[in-house]
Amino acid sequence: MKKTWMLDTNICSFIMREQPEAVLTRLEQAVLRGHRIVISAITWSEISLAAQAAAPATQQLAEAFAARLDAILPWDRLAVDAATEIKVALRMAGHAIAAGAVLVTNNTREFERVPGLMLEDWVK
Repeated sequence: MKKTWMLDTNICSFIMREQPEAVLTRLEQAVLRGHRIVISAITWSEISLAAQAAAPATQQLAEAFAARLDAILPWDRLAVDAATEIKVALRMAGHAIAAGAVLVTNNTREFERVPGLMLEDWVK
């Protein structure tokens, strides 16, 4: 099954610097298997800002990198809604951890992935 791989800014930086080899190998394998290689519009913004502050050669490198991608995915309403839901959940988790509290929720599946968070479902 074909996957879509969304690269984060740090991975893009490794690819543009052509190191470490492990990242380049994984990218090559994904491309050879026909997977989609994309970045978020957020990542493109970060790359563009950094490139503008650098030498013209870096700007050209960033443009060449973007041209080889399958897509730069837009930061649309679906993306905003999904990010908002995650961010709110993570804030709650962080607050509970900082307070040394047990987070009481019926939505345990959402929070189980947060290390160090104590959970309890009072519905069950």
